[in-house]
Amino acid sequence: MLPDSQIKGIPPLMTPLATARLLALLLPTALMAGALGLQYLGGLYPCEMCHWQRWPHYAAIGIAILAFIVRPAARPLTMLAAVAIIISGAIGAFHAGVEYGWWEGLTQCSTISSSGDVLADIMSAPLVRCDEVQWALFGISLAGWNAIISLGGGAAILALCLKRPR
Repeated sequence: MLPDSQIKGIPPLMTPLATARLLALLLPTALMAGALGLQYLGGLYPCEMCHWQRWPHYAAIGIAILAFIVRPAARPLTMLAAVAIIISGAIGAFHAGVEYGWWEGLTQCSTISSSGDVLADIMSAPLVRCDEVQWALFGISLAGWNAIISLGGGAAILALCLKRPR
């Protein structure tokens, strides 16, 4: 028996490119919603390397939105969003390695002054080290989960973009 999407000329509901485009928008949006939720609702403050992982996701969300708006460029834009997601995953893998002590990380900390009184902001800001795991699930840190989900998701998006509809 044929799947419903292949019954006598009925086209599938979503092409591989449409699926990739949707995934390129939903994946980084869900990861950022989780990260921001854990930060603002769960009290897990990000370190500098955590912030580095967020920037490619922000870019991927914007690029994926463009892929919905600029239909003629949907494939290259979706592939570019996938590359941004993979970059975030690569940063996450590096960060996870630092957390697990596999290699040396960065030794500097940074903060942005929000009130204009830099010293007061520094003194009141929580100190979050890049080489310490704040939270883990099944022994995998948040950076590790970002690496797994982003690298796998980005690869899946690229594979879907390269798959031609029948």
